[in-house]
Amino acid sequence: MKRVVIAGGGAAGFFASLACAEACAETRQALEVVLLERGAEFLTKVRVSGGGRCNVTHACFDARELATHYPRGGRALIGAFQRFGPAETVEWFKARGVALKTERDGRMFPTSDSSHTIIDCFLREARAAGVFLTAHCGLEGVAIRPGSGFDLTLSDSRAMACDRLLLAPGGVKPEMGVLAEALGHTLEPPVPSLFTFRIETPWLRDLAGVSVDFAEVSVPGSKLRERGPVLATHWGLSGPAILRISAWGARELHTWDYRFPLHVNWLPQFTRETLAAEWQARAAAQPAGFVMKTPLRPLPNRLWEALCGAAGVAPETRWGAFPRAAQQRLTEQLARTEFQVAGKSANKAEFVTCGGVRLGEVDFKTMQSRKVPGLYFAGEFLDIDGITGGFNFQAAWTTGWLAGRAMAGAETL
Repeated sequence: MKRVVIAGGGAAGFFASLACAEACAETRQALEVVLLERGAEFLTKVRVSGGGRCNVTHACFDARELATHYPRGGRALIGAFQRFGPAETVEWFKARGVALKTERDGRMFPTSDSSHTIIDCFLREARAAGVFLTAHCGLEGVAIRPGSGFDLTLSDSRAMACDRLLLAPGGVKPEMGVLAEALGHTLEPPVPSLFTFRIETPWLRDLAGVSVDFAEVSVPGSKLRERGPVLATHWGLSGPAILRISAWGARELHTWDYRFPLHVNWLPQFTRETLAAEWQARAAAQPAGFVMKTPLRPLPNRLWEALCGAAGVAPETRWGAFPRAAQQRLTEQLARTEFQVAGKSANKAEFVTCGGVRLGEVDFKTMQSRKVPGLYFAGEFLDIDGITGGFNFQAAWTTGWLAGRAMAGAETL
């Protein structure tokens, strides 16, 4: 019996094992599917993603539009998304009793709001399909067999032969990168993506937990600019807008050693002119009111007070006696607060890296290597990464599905 081995029990590898086993059932092929996981558990990122809710995909059903959410790999994924995109993902889970819901920002979660729903579904399907799940077992060595196939060395010192091999370790793990290079592939250097910014400004750190639903963040001297929710934390700034700018600027920010100026426009819906008009209107309508105690909505009270303080507005200042110079300083503080970023979040908070196997070396119709027949790639081990919002999981499902079916010999075109 022929054997397929999949190295990596994360989202892409696990989904590939299911797609491969299911395609074998369709084509009535006898094929042993073995899924190797170096760690103790499968699907660990799935378990913790989305705060434990699992952001399965994003409600973006046009392949070309979907591809624009990937700082790296989007163009290569367009054709792949046309075969298996978010619509197919939703249908795949629905057919297996898992309903998904769409939130206001387009993110899609299981209606149970629990990642265990996804994990239980995968484990149930794997058992039903006869996938051999092997934990505590990593891939240590690969040798190409004369003719076709591979001889594998496993971390438990066992040897195993296989006809087709998929590498899907969920990021560029050093040991797997060495194997890919030994097989003739080129790796784009991996650097972190989707991380938060460490900022040591005391008044910002005092605002930990305060969020703004719509702000604009930008890095002066670059094209990096994003709008969306921003969250103050005890170490600096986080939130979707920060994560997105970290993804688009992953390589650039890395070259700067994560030390650079950051501008925040807390109210991008206002211009400097409309802010100036707002101060005049307040002076006329509530001259006795204290500036620091009457925030401009939708800014939270604590943030407004901190920004007034940073602009040098005295606590006793009233709208009717608000000096023009102080008005201009507050306008500037709201429109362009400047912080100095002094680093990124710790590695344990990073779920995504950019970099990996060079895309031109992979056939995206099948995810097979263009250099080694029978060798396949899927997921984050490729030089593909998306912004936050379910896009990275969708790339995992898509590439895993294509690779799995191709390894089973099923027609996917």
